[in-house]
Amino acid sequence: MTSCPIGPRTLGCLAVLIALLWPAPTGLVRAQTPDVGTDAQRESGRALYLRNCAQCHGENGDGVGYATPYLNPRPRDFTSGYFKVRSTPSGELPTHQDLVNIIRRGMPYTSMPAWPTLSNQQVSDLAYYLTTFSPEFANANRVPEPLTLPSAPAATAESIELGSTLYVDNGCIKCHGTLGRGNGPSAETLVDELGFPIRAADLSQPWTFRGGPSREDIFRTMTTGLNGTPMPSFEEALPAEQRWAITDFIVSLSESGEPEYSNLVVARPALDAIDLARGATNFESAPTAHFPIVGQIMEPGRQFQPPTTSVAVQAVYDSESIAFLVRWHDRSPQQTGSNGLSLPVPPEEEVLTPDEPPAAADPFAADPLALDPFAEPPAPADPFALDPVAGPDAAPGAQSSEFSDAVAIQIPAQAPTGALKPYFIFGDARNAVDLWFFDLALSEPLQFTGRGGADIAPNDTGDLTGVASYDEGEWSVIFKRPLRTSSGATFSPGAFMPVAFSVWDGFSRDRGNRRGLTVWHTVYVEPEVVSSAVGPMVNAGLLVLAIELVVILWVRRRYGPGAREDRGGARLRAGSATAGPR
Repeated sequence: MTSCPIGPRTLGCLAVLIALLWPAPTGLVRAQTPDVGTDAQRESGRALYLRNCAQCHGENGDGVGYATPYLNPRPRDFTSGYFKVRSTPSGELPTHQDLVNIIRRGMPYTSMPAWPTLSNQQVSDLAYYLTTFSPEFANANRVPEPLTLPSAPAATAESIELGSTLYVDNGCIKCHGTLGRGNGPSAETLVDELGFPIRAADLSQPWTFRGGPSREDIFRTMTTGLNGTPMPSFEEALPAEQRWAITDFIVSLSESGEPEYSNLVVARPALDAIDLARGATNFESAPTAHFPIVGQIMEPGRQFQPPTTSVAVQAVYDSESIAFLVRWHDRSPQQTGSNGLSLPVPPEEEVLTPDEPPAAADPFAADPLALDPFAEPPAPADPFALDPVAGPDAAPGAQSSEFSDAVAIQIPAQAPTGALKPYFIFGDARNAVDLWFFDLALSEPLQFTGRGGADIAPNDTGDLTGVASYDEGEWSVIFKRPLRTSSGATFSPGAFMPVAFSVWDGFSRDRGNRRGLTVWHTVYVEPEVVSSAVGPMVNAGLLVLAIELVVILWVRRRYGPGAREDRGGARLRAGSATAGPR
């Protein structure tokens, strides 16, 4: 039997046939169809974007709108393709639903609002238009795939304890601080992918979380990381069980998942005479009221994005004085330099113009996946960018500001008799305010009279005293003043008094009109608890009733029918005995 010769052409055909029939390896990346919407959807989204979004993000989506210089953090640059809040792995694009969620919910405590008034179709169209700013959304090799996240297990004391250990061991403490208040040793040096300063989240205030406050939201953020920030992905660094443990510890840092803002401070009678040396112990009987801080944007010297989000206030009084405890979180205490109510702020400081960062400082500038989907990313210049454990024990602090931290309380100079209050920006010409100002580089507060931001005069009667302390990312400041003074409004039990608060962050160069503040709220001086008269009245009534019953019983025994019969029988016996036999 002779063999049939096989030529090169036959061998080539066999090779092609084998290649076609051989199953493809499962590890290869298959191109998918990008979800970028239709032309009509993107055009609809474009109209919405130009009307609602371009002011901040720019007409070209590059994060350079006419409002951008006034905003901190800066608006997202959509051309970069980097999005913080996603359900996809670190470095990947967001899904269409991720974009929809952010537009619908907004980014709390930034200039990015929620958009509840847009219809679902409008939000979807807008999300599709955002994909036109980066060519990566049309790249078939970059189609985003959401991670499959496990269901949340029950939180336990053991998982919280494990989480507290992992929180330290994995470097979370370096940015977020021991109690999660965003005051770690690296906090002052953090920058985003463009070199602009960025703040570590205050983990004790979950309502400020950009990606959502739930346990599932926190776990997702730990898994995906926040693209373009020093917050890394822990997906490969930690198993799911340990990520849930850190999540449970983070949840435990907060007393409540909501800010529970109020509009009323209740000043309670102090348990003992107010003594500044006892600090916060004076306020154990007083409830805490939380007030949101907003930027002073009404007058020149504006602060559009104050770093302080809220203040916690308590108040007590004794027979002579009233005292307020004001607390807020601050990533770094500025206790040097000076501050003042009338310090000028140059107009250029209202605009954020940080220096352009060097190219080497941007670990996200080049996209390692743009050409080769299997390429290894380059080593980042920032050791915190991808390695959650790397970094020095204590990062070098940023340069101290020439301005110190400060806080102020204002009340009307005279107790209002109606609904009219002074202008809340330090009063007005007709209605003055009494300003209690504490430069926290000094040891005592000062008192001023304000008739508007341009008319503030010293009025230091010597009546105002106070103390201040900083611990683990929180300022605690106590003001104490007599209930009644020769100059200023009187605090009376049972009465209401308008009150407002201001906070200056020296690190942000706040001073004068550049500050965070509250609107007018109210102090209610709760009267001392008076013993109820009902008890003594009841006791007195019972005593009178008892006496009456005793008297009635005595009278009946003395003068009742039985008593008369006894007396009649006694007289008959006495008469018989006297008469004798006849």
